[in-house]
Amino acid sequence: MCELLALNANRPTDCRFSFQGLIRRGGATGDHSDGWGLASYEPDGSGVRIYREDEPAAFSPIAAHLAGLDISSCCTIAHIRKATQGEVALPNCHPFYRRWRGQDLIFAHNGDLKGAVPRADHYQPLGNTDSEAAFCALLERLDSFGTTGFPSAEDLFPLLTGFCLEMHKLGTFNCLLSSGDWIFAFASTRLHRLTRSFPFPVAQLADADLTVDFSRETQAGDVVTVISTEPLTSNEQWQPLQPGEALLLQQGRVLHRLLPV
Repeated sequence: MCELLALNANRPTDCRFSFQGLIRRGGATGDHSDGWGLASYEPDGSGVRIYREDEPAAFSPIAAHLAGLDISSCCTIAHIRKATQGEVALPNCHPFYRRWRGQDLIFAHNGDLKGAVPRADHYQPLGNTDSEAAFCALLERLDSFGTTGFPSAEDLFPLLTGFCLEMHKLGTFNCLLSSGDWIFAFASTRLHRLTRSFPFPVAQLADADLTVDFSRETQAGDVVTVISTEPLTSNEQWQPLQPGEALLLQQGRVLHRLLPV
């Protein structure tokens, strides 16, 4: 299948370290070589930058270039793909984007849905993956939200969790969704989270010979939470999410958490 990465922070933070670890799994230390993508929200709220390519991330000059750039954001989502449904093609690369009620929504999925995804009447996939079909079905569900304007993260959390639990019954549905203000994560099988705050550690990537002393790049009060399919570092205590667990991240912290019954 695929691997997911999300970074949420209380002030603009670059994802170079985590992204360098992730792209190694896109054909070098892992077999997720059917494309990759990265979406990073502008810190001033002016939009989102999206980079995608239907090539192995580990050998992509574009991915390597991005991994060396200081692309700072409070919300970043990245994905490396191993195709299960849909051919290897750019329209099938995650993350997927739609504008909804004046906000830029970014969605990425790891899994394989065996059951029929609910049909969306008003949103059509650009590719032919179960992932994008599920995103369109989610947008259709969001349209039923009663209030006008863009709802608060707290109001959306029950709707998002309910939808993901439905998809969880159809197959594997690990997913990430962001509006640029928050990140929602749902674990169907495997997701891990890690929160870094003062005193910041020295971290060692699990997939590359790279170490970063975050205490030299941060300041007191900084908080960063990273979500990843598998732990990206070898010397930090990543917490596995339970199957059916949902998280809402804002300002680098867990704002809401729902555990499976």
